[in-house]
Amino acid sequence: MADEISFDEFLKVDVRMGTVMRAEPYPEARRPAIKMWIDFGPELGEKKTSAQVTAHYAPETLVGKQVLAVVNFPPRQIGKFMSEVLVLGLPDKNGEVVLIGPDGAVDADLPLGGRLH
Repeated sequence: MADEISFDEFLKVDVRMGTVMRAEPYPEARRPAIKMWIDFGPELGEKKTSAQVTAHYAPETLVGKQVLAVVNFPPRQIGKFMSEVLVLGLPDKNGEVVLIGPDGAVDADLPLGGRLH
């Protein structure tokens, strides 16, 4: 388990829901990765990221997918690509990342950029 944090520290982490608008392979990455452009709505706009999710996703399967991402980390250079957000995922039994997002079984109209509570 990670170090204990206060509730106020948790509130500093800004996790938002967005929709993948575009995705393409990132063959220049050290480990196989996919570049994504994610729309977080009018307040935040479109942000880009790179993620090592090729075990479970092809770029074309990501377009239209709703994902959760940390949006208030500073941009990070990943090779020749500037990553602006960190998409969130969980490891499968082999340690490969599975993206997390809203429950598809819920019939809810979730606005882009909605903040995780």
